[in-house]
Amino acid sequence: MRTVPSILHLDMDAFFASVEQAAKPSLRGKPVIVGGLGGRGVVSTASYEARVFGVRSAMATAVARRLCPNGAYLWPRFAAYREVSEQVMAMMRELSPLVEQLSVDEAYVDLTAGPYGAALGAVPPAEGAALVEAIAQDLRADIRARTGLTASIGAAGSKLMAKIASEQAKPDGLVLVAPGQERAVLGPMPVRALPGVGPATEQLLRRAGLLTVAEVADQSEEELVRLLGRAHGLGVSLMARGLDDRAVVPDRDTKSVSVEDTYEVDLVDRDQILYELDKLTTRCVRRLRAAGRSGRTVVIKVRRFDFTTLTRSETLRGPTDDERVIAATARRLADQVNLTGGIRLLGVGVAQLAEYTQEDLFAQAAAEAALEEAAADRAGEAGEAGEVGAADGAAAPGPEGVDAGPDPAVPTASADQEPQPRIWLPGQDVTHGEYGPGWVQGSGVGRVTVRFETPDSPPGRVRTFAVDDPALSPAEPLPLHPPA
Repeated sequence: MRTVPSILHLDMDAFFASVEQAAKPSLRGKPVIVGGLGGRGVVSTASYEARVFGVRSAMATAVARRLCPNGAYLWPRFAAYREVSEQVMAMMRELSPLVEQLSVDEAYVDLTAGPYGAALGAVPPAEGAALVEAIAQDLRADIRARTGLTASIGAAGSKLMAKIASEQAKPDGLVLVAPGQERAVLGPMPVRALPGVGPATEQLLRRAGLLTVAEVADQSEEELVRLLGRAHGLGVSLMARGLDDRAVVPDRDTKSVSVEDTYEVDLVDRDQILYELDKLTTRCVRRLRAAGRSGRTVVIKVRRFDFTTLTRSETLRGPTDDERVIAATARRLADQVNLTGGIRLLGVGVAQLAEYTQEDLFAQAAAEAALEEAAADRAGEAGEAGEVGAADGAAAPGPEGVDAGPDPAVPTASADQEPQPRIWLPGQDVTHGEYGPGWVQGSGVGRVTVRFETPDSPPGRVRTFAVDDPALSPAEPLPLHPPA
């Protein structure tokens, strides 16, 4: 056991939304929501100003719009998020080579392997804790100085407690858990605070009268194994007592991303099974995007009523993170499995992972927008779309049901078709031949509204152009600068 809280867990605060606020001066201090913008879209990140209205990650965007109608709803700009993430991770690697990156905005670092390792091992625990606190505060200050963003850090003697400490530190804080204080910190928490304790496990523990981590920790391993099974029961028992000897593993290469659920009552209705499969797909895609990846192979896992477990997979022509593509593939795979008699467990995964590419982000968006425009033309409703360009920074809704996707501003057409209008997405980086860099605030009815500002400028002016204005073109994200 460590005597010094030498493992740090860093989590950037409302990362996607904070990057957008840092890049767009007109949005600072205002509610910003990043995610899918259509009727089936899901919130990826909400700024703390938006959370005041009840907006949360994983919430349907349609619900978020009702709660916070004046928020700025923006399409994700993964290239910008990756650029900032690389800066932050580089700062962490200056402290130690043992950096385990969990996603674009979250990582562990083990300080004992870095330049401070010898000092941490040679001083009394109290002095070691003070040194760790100083290191962590310096790291937070460096991140703010270089990017203008804030980070929350937890420090502890294990990955488990460092993660829990960083949750307590949010937003923009630092919490240390001294070795030996694990059970005191964990005890009052609900059982869901433990990693791996989801809704199903929580219900099993609740039925046994175990509501807090302290109550779980007081149970014998044998009792928890009886309730949860051997592997899960032993793991929960150790975590409830604050015992975690997992090492910080640098440069781990994620081979796949998957989620699964075990059902208390076997699923027998086919429509219900497919509905649950769609829900699992949504969760899987969320994890895939959080890791900044796309994948080629879709896998489903099915455990039948008789405990036989089957897997089916299909490899696509290219990597994708499109929820609709993955959901449709998962449903096709389900057609290959006998679903009669009852299903105890379902899982959805994506393998053969690839790094995100900018081209992935807008292909589906362009296709959706073209379909919507055609439908509106047929219904004679094109005039109802309206144009958005409010000075308060609220952005127009994006293409229906799209959560990610060739360049949105490149028109596509076959040889015998007229070129289609360019597609502009709220939040997208652009540049204009006369007015310079800016970002798309909204579009509709053949118009696009752009706010011209940069990360280190004052809030900029809004101007409106035709969607096919030759002077307007997509641009790469500008580097962030901390506020003066």
